[in-house]
Amino acid sequence: MVDNGIIKLILSKPEGRIIGLEYNGIDNLLEFIKSSTNTGGYWDLNWNTLGSKKDVIVDLIDGKEFEVIVNNVNQVELSFRTIWNPSLNSKAPLNIDKRFIVLRGSSGFYSYAIFEHQSDWPGFVLQETRIAFKLNQDKFRSMAISDYRQRDMPLPEDRNRARSIALAYPEAVRITKPIDSKCKGEVDDKYQYSADNEDSKVHGWICPDPPTGFWLITPSNEFRTGGPTKQDLTSHVGPTTLAMFVSNHYAGEGLNLNFGNGEYWKKVFGPVFVYLNSSPSKFSTKKTLWNDAKIMMENEVKSWPYKFPASADFEKAQIRGSVSGRLMVQDWGMINVPASYAYVGLAKPGLPGSWQKESKGYQFWTRADGNGSFIINNVRSGVYGLFAWVPSFIGDFVHDSNITITPGGKIELGTLLHKAPRAGPTLWEIGVPDRTASEFFVPDPKPDYVNKLYIKHDRFRQYGLWDRYTDLYPNEDLVYKVGLSVYKRDWFFAHVTRRIGVGLYIPTTWKIQFNLSNVIDGLYTLRIALASTHNSELQVRVNMEGGNPQFTTNKIGKDNAIARHGIHGLHNLFNVTISSNFFNQGLNTIYFTQTQSDVFSGIMYDYIRLEGPFI
Repeated sequence: MVDNGIIKLILSKPEGRIIGLEYNGIDNLLEFIKSSTNTGGYWDLNWNTLGSKKDVIVDLIDGKEFEVIVNNVNQVELSFRTIWNPSLNSKAPLNIDKRFIVLRGSSGFYSYAIFEHQSDWPGFVLQETRIAFKLNQDKFRSMAISDYRQRDMPLPEDRNRARSIALAYPEAVRITKPIDSKCKGEVDDKYQYSADNEDSKVHGWICPDPPTGFWLITPSNEFRTGGPTKQDLTSHVGPTTLAMFVSNHYAGEGLNLNFGNGEYWKKVFGPVFVYLNSSPSKFSTKKTLWNDAKIMMENEVKSWPYKFPASADFEKAQIRGSVSGRLMVQDWGMINVPASYAYVGLAKPGLPGSWQKESKGYQFWTRADGNGSFIINNVRSGVYGLFAWVPSFIGDFVHDSNITITPGGKIELGTLLHKAPRAGPTLWEIGVPDRTASEFFVPDPKPDYVNKLYIKHDRFRQYGLWDRYTDLYPNEDLVYKVGLSVYKRDWFFAHVTRRIGVGLYIPTTWKIQFNLSNVIDGLYTLRIALASTHNSELQVRVNMEGGNPQFTTNKIGKDNAIARHGIHGLHNLFNVTISSNFFNQGLNTIYFTQTQSDVFSGIMYDYIRLEGPFI
């Protein structure tokens, strides 16, 4: 037990599971059942051997060696280490040093871990690692993820068969006989509470009596995978709160960490901060605790990188560096303009956009200001590629040379230029290039599938919206008429299949119709930016519905964003060159066929543009 006079943190030894957390007169904020493994607070991971077709292996990260690293009046830091034993093939080949820190005067505790795969060890695949907290069910009923994503949650018993109806996949149920009648008829699904990494800095739960908050604060995304727009789980019914470090949610297997035989790797995950707050008044509002948690989050972000972790593997501020510069954009008919509010980041060197699937290293991202100027501070030493993308412009930027960060180094890159893909003037466009499908038409859910939290905000998070396409287009597919149709009203947010019977779905073909006053000899370019793909193939044909397509993506995508209520997954940009011979003077039709017929096969478009030839 570690007691700083504000909290009492109780951990099992040598495993390092959190079995007790006392605060504000509550004996244990956690739900701890001695006979259960997934109880209290714990680190775990999902993994498999290279090339295995067997089910994923889920392991609790239990320490085998316990050590007190720091013990003084200002700080206690505890280590729970596990050293891989080659004779135990049932465990992932990793050394893991799991740490917990309690500071003097701090209303909470920190946790981080150092993962290591040594150079003479067998390869394996790491699919997920996280910290999970299972909170006291009798105390915590209200959950908060953002200013408008807050609600009283169903109880875990409400998901039982006697009180709910199973829906299209195990995570989703419709609650029919809840303990609290306010939840009757609602859908519950943990993926409805996912968030982008950049937006997931604080989330947690509130106990009304005594007024107490349990908050997971992630002060940096440097150790998370997939960059700032990667989506992941936060908190959900349990009550459960998660600190996600590695996962392939909303991305697919391409974001798994695949280690070859003999590949050396080491990475620090965290620290994250579990913050506990309270109010002396029983009449305090949930908003009071939430606002206080946000203030604490902002303070923790400003304090990053922390000074106090004892491990030398966690680099402190004095041995980190920075990169600064200004990004401009060049596009058709424009002088170079500032890349206003661009996403600019450092990640493992690679091709444009490769950061989306980068998982082994660290990533450091910022947003440029309105003038395109940016600075990325507190970068760990190492070699990086500099990447960027600019809202309202297509394409990915990557700097033509790698960036080497040295301790204390400050690199000034000057002015950089992103040349947005362009082959000719815009003839028409659909959507906004923001890497999401949020600007398109999102239907109301069926009355039986409502989550009241998303009636006004984030309506795409409602369950079953993919099936609403059949209701709106029961016999004929979507037709978009350039100049008459409006994408906010007439372009369905996801190109999905049509239901023709119970469990039966067929591919669909959407049409874009437009007029050309004259056809110019040369090459036309069709830009197709996809916000998400899952088990899908897009075929494009010009002025013919059958026959060989002018373009196909082939089968792509496993991000599952449509089923999991995300408005985007991994971004892809396809540039299709089409001869003028395929176009007509007057009416033209481009056919977009999604060829796969699984219930969740589908595509979310980000932006589509047809460019004419240069004159």
